Amino acid sequence: MRLIILCLSLLLVLIQYPLWLGKGGWLKVWELDRQAQQARKKNEELRQRNAKLASEVDDLKQSRGAVEERARFELGMIKQNEVFVQVLDGASGKPMASPNPNPYMPGSGQPNSVSVPATAPEAAKPAP
Repeated sequence: MRLIILCLSLLLVLIQYPLWLGKGGWLKVWELDRQAQQARKKNEELRQRNAKLASEVDDLKQSRGAVEERARFELGMIKQNEVFVQVLDGASGKPMASPNPNPYMPGSGQPNSVSVPATAPEAAKPAP
């Protein structure tokens, strides 16, 4: 009787092996499911990044103001006939920083600077 129970127990273990540890076993399925979830999460992050970049590209294609804004704040460019004025902190002699951290908006943590037309207003010009 013991021999039959031992043989049946051994057969039960041998049958369970492919179910848990085999090529298509539960452990492998759980691992593949975890990898698929990670891939879905990464794909969603990349989709959001791509949507943001596509929106930025559309804005640059459609609006001349966006290109001008980038040229001013990222490249430090100014228009023709403008004078660049930069306000320095009196104590340190360094450009004063604004509290707004947005790099694409005026007063955004970039040094306080402004571009003004180089021509003087009519009232300030001396008479000939």
